Amino acid sequence: MRRNLMQLLELDGFRALAAPNGAEGITIALRELPDLILCDITMPGTDGHGVLKALRAERATATTPFIFLTAKGDRTDLRAGMNLGADDYLIKPVTRDDLISAISARLQRAAQHGAELRPTFESPAPLEELGLTPREAEVLFWVAQGKTNAEIGIILDASPATVKKHVEHILEKLEVENRAAASLRALETLAQAPGGSSDTA
Repeated sequence: MRRNLMQLLELDGFRALAAPNGAEGITIALRELPDLILCDITMPGTDGHGVLKALRAERATATTPFIFLTAKGDRTDLRAGMNLGADDYLIKPVTRDDLISAISARLQRAAQHGAELRPTFESPAPLEELGLTPREAEVLFWVAQGKTNAEIGIILDASPATVKKHVEHILEKLEVENRAAASLRALETLAQAPGGSSDTA
C-alpha cells in the first residue's frame, strides 16, 4: 500500500518520501521538513500517535500539516488523533480523489495561513475569565488553534451544530464579529495567563 501511495502521489505531481516505520518517519521528517505528512497509526515500534507527538514537539515540524490515514476509524480514535494535533483523519480504504482532495486542502490552508503559527498553550481554563462557560472556553481554545466546527465536534464529542451554537454564543459574549477576532482575544488572554506562553513552534 505504501508503494501504491507513493506512485499515486508522484503521478499527481508530488515529491513523496516513504518510511517503513514510525521512528524512520520521524527521522526523515526532521531531515527533509516536508510540506505535509501522511501517517498510519498502527506501525512497528513508534505508532502514529507517537510520531505526531514527536513532530509537534519539534519547532521545525510543529505546524506541518499532518493527516492520519488508518483503518482505525471509530470515534474514540478520531478524537484521540485530533487531540494530539492532527489536521485530518482519513479512513482506509480511501479513494484517490478523497486523498488528493484532503492533501490539497491542507496544503492550501497552510499556504493561506502562512505566518500563523500553532500556539503552545495547554489549557482553556484562562478563557473562562472572558465570561465564558467551561464548555465555551474549550470550544474557543480549539477555534483559536484553527480547528473547524466538525473537528472541534470530534475533539469534544459534540455535534457540529452544537459547536456552531457555542461559537455563536462566544462571539456574542466577546462582542466580536468573527472567529478570527475571537481567536485573537483568546490568544491574548492565554498569553497573559499565569504559566501562559506566547511562544509558537
